[in-house]
Amino acid sequence: MDKVVSYKSIANEARKKSLELIYKAQTSHIASNFSCTDLLTVLFDRIDLDKDKVILSKGWAAAALYYFLWKKGRITEEELNSYCSPGSKFIGLAEPVIPDIPAAGGSMGFGLPFGVGFALAKKLNNEEGKIYVLMSDGEMQCGTTWESALIGSHHNLDNLVVVVDANDLQAMGRVEDILNIEPLKDKWNSFGWEVERIDGHNFEEIEKSLHNLPLQKGKPTIIIAKTIKGKGVSFFEGDNLYHYKGLSEEEYERAKRELANGE
Repeated sequence: MDKVVSYKSIANEARKKSLELIYKAQTSHIASNFSCTDLLTVLFDRIDLDKDKVILSKGWAAAALYYFLWKKGRITEEELNSYCSPGSKFIGLAEPVIPDIPAAGGSMGFGLPFGVGFALAKKLNNEEGKIYVLMSDGEMQCGTTWESALIGSHHNLDNLVVVVDANDLQAMGRVEDILNIEPLKDKWNSFGWEVERIDGHNFEEIEKSLHNLPLQKGKPTIIIAKTIKGKGVSFFEGDNLYHYKGLSEEEYERAKRELANGE
């Protein structure tokens, strides 16, 4: 099967399962899960979890993360299906409850500090592997992000890769209206990072960007991926209502039909 076709199929299945988990648990963040699904599809296809670490700084996309950990055989189907059930450790925010979730995500601006620490430890110990941090564009407004960016550059952490899910929306509105962080590329360049902009739903672009790492030896990498919040279901796309809203049965069934037709 063509790799892009395979990625599209995997991503569609991931969205179906995330939809099911979030609807059954009556939790939120369906649109945030969907915007980064294509990125996670390629990332988890390429990484070696025995050497690499993935930090989900935008920890509210936990359902998608659990799906890909299940696909990699790191959690059981029973654990996946326990999402947000009473007594389950797999809640709606990524928590370090298993080794493959090395740091808590969800409090904005914490993921990159964790990532810098893990990457520096790897470098000091001459360990193989990379540290990947998936961040939201809203996190570009946090001071901890920029402090960590300077530390990463200072220590030449070319084993550190940040991927920004730049879907232009955050909890309370459009990113540019709350605190404009453009032009991002220039900012990260000025902090000593190598920067690439990609279409976060173009599997060929995602794969190419993750294949050519580090972008420059001796520098940390940031991939700014332009995405659509809610990608994959027409009435989720670009509608910030689905940042927090739980799904009705009617919305769930309609979304299921759209994803079924997207196969």
